[in-house]
Amino acid sequence: IEATSFYSRAHEQSAVWSWSSSRRKHRKNAAARRSEGNGVETGRLRMECVVQGIIETQHVEALEILLQGLCGVPKERIRVHELCLKSGPSLAVPSEIRLLCDLAQPTPSWTVRHVGGAMRGAGAEQISVLVRTMVESKVSNNALRFFYSLGYKLDHELLKIGFAFRFQRGAPITVTVTSANKMPKLHATDEAVPVTPGIQMVEITAPTAGDNYNEVGAAVSSFCEYLAPLLHLSKPGVSTGIVPTAAAAAASLLSNTGEGANTPQLLYLFAMSCFQMTLLCEADAALYPLHEHDTEVCNHSSHVK
Repeated sequence: IEATSFYSRAHEQSAVWSWSSSRRKHRKNAAARRSEGNGVETGRLRMECVVQGIIETQHVEALEILLQGLCGVPKERIRVHELCLKSGPSLAVPSEIRLLCDLAQPTPSWTVRHVGGAMRGAGAEQISVLVRTMVESKVSNNALRFFYSLGYKLDHELLKIGFAFRFQRGAPITVTVTSANKMPKLHATDEAVPVTPGIQMVEITAPTAGDNYNEVGAAVSSFCEYLAPLLHLSKPGVSTGIVPTAAAAAASLLSNTGEGANTPQLLYLFAMSCFQMTLLCEADAALYPLHEHDTEVCNHSSHVK
């Protein structure tokens, strides 16, 4: 009797498992159909190396000229309406996603992006770039309503305006220079005002994988060295501030790129000379520390140089 009862319960449990598995498969297929109906394209998890920095708006023109020469590709205009959505209490796991509407295109297109956590451990500490996971997918223009129905809520929105360069230098690298603008009213992109007037964000990203992030990180770090006279780039969350040599470097670059002189070779040599000058100045500072009364003379000399 006990054996019969056991097998009866086992058969009943097996039926429940079979029904649950079928139900989960049905829900998965239904979710896929709903996603297709809402224009959600399945995203692929990937990794990327990233560094960030800030630059004063008055020096952005010089940075653009330098990037144009170093990259050798035309710039892309950026005008993106970014909506940050956070999961509500109905979702068990807290998460944050960003809906991006590309307003620079004739027909605005939407993308959903989720940025995961950063790589940790000894390997992550030894490289100068942040390695993180990221998922990105194309979506239709009703994606906001779709994520609202899933329990997400709008946290904040921004309008990012600027430009980008995409090129190959040891790895596919993307450089974006943008200003963040907030909106006084919901979705009022035409009334957006700068969040930090006079300051713009510079971000460099490159796709990578678990077996080559050292090489990609080295390629990104090597490219960052060319920009060192204008700005300092580091891992996100590490505040570095404005580079003291930015004003002198920008003035030198603008004065040496007159008509007919805006060539990649000239800009490459400028970047190399500025980087070498920075290294020499750092070496001099280490060997001969400045006294308080020498500061004014040094500042004057740096402008002359």
